[in-house]
Amino acid sequence: MKRKIISMFFIGVLGVAMSCYPDESVESPVKEQPFSEEPLDQYIQTNFIDEYGVAVRYKYVDRYVDQTKRVAPPRLEVVQPMLNFLTEFWVQPFVSVPSGNAFFRAHVPAEVIFIGSTIYNADGTVTLGTADAGARITLTEVNFIDRDNEAWIFRQLGTIYHEFAHIMHQRYNLPPNWQEISPQGYTSLGSWYNLTDDEALERGFVSPYGTSTFNEDFAEVVAFLLFRPDFYDRFINDEVCADVDCIARNEGRAKLRRKYNAILAHYKTNTGVDLLQVRALIQAKL
Repeated sequence: MKRKIISMFFIGVLGVAMSCYPDESVESPVKEQPFSEEPLDQYIQTNFIDEYGVAVRYKYVDRYVDQTKRVAPPRLEVVQPMLNFLTEFWVQPFVSVPSGNAFFRAHVPAEVIFIGSTIYNADGTVTLGTADAGARITLTEVNFIDRDNEAWIFRQLGTIYHEFAHIMHQRYNLPPNWQEISPQGYTSLGSWYNLTDDEALERGFVSPYGTSTFNEDFAEVVAFLLFRPDFYDRFINDEVCADVDCIARNEGRAKLRRKYNAILAHYKTNTGVDLLQVRALIQAKL
C-alpha cells in the first residue's frame, strides 16, 4: 500500500491489498515460546508476551504463510527496530487514552507475525497484512524498514491499523446499518483494483480496496482516520464545486461522514475508546 500523504495508498498498475484470507479460521496461537537467552527474545518476552499477552514471531514457520506463496523472513537486525516502531505507533497511542489500556489488552491478537518480504498474489495485487479470526496479525515488508521513508511508514501504519480494526468487527460486528450506507458502491475481492481513488470516493469509500466487502470498508475507514494527515480534507470536508466530478466526490463524502460517525460511536459504545484521541497521538508522532 504505497502511500503518499495525498493519494498513493494504492500503486496504480500493480494494486495493493491489506487482505484477509477468505478462510479466517486459525489454529489456536501459542503465546509461550521456548526459553531463550538471546537479548531479542528476552525483550519480546518481557515487553510483549508478559506485558500484553502477544507473541511476536520473527523466525520463519511455514504454517504462518499460505503454502502457495514464496516469502523471506525478516533479517535479524530489523526486528528490534520494527518492535520499537509498533510500540511507538500502535501500542502507545491506544494504551495512553482513556479506556485504551483495557481495550488494547483485551483485543490485541495473541500473535504478531513478521514477514520480511512482500507477498505477491496471482491477480497482480500485493498482500501487506492479514488478520486471522482476531488471533493473529501478519505484517510484511519488515526488511524494508526505513523510518525516513514516508511511503514505508504509511504502508505499515495503514496495515496494522486496518488489521487491528478487523478484530473490532470480529468481536462486535459492524456498526448498525453499516451495509445500508453505500450498498450500490461495493465491487468484489476480484475487481476492486479496477477503480481509481476518485471513483472510490464518489461511491463513498476511502479507497478502491474498501469497496471489496463490508468488512474491508470498515477496516479501511478506521485505518485512514488514524494515519492519514489529510483525512478530513480528502474524505470529510466538501469541496467548493465547479464541475460534476466535484459534486460526485462531495456526494461520496456525505456517505463517508455517516461511516465516520458510525465508527466513532461504535468504538465508544463498545470499548469506551475515543478514536479521535488515538488519532491525535498518532498524528503528533508523524
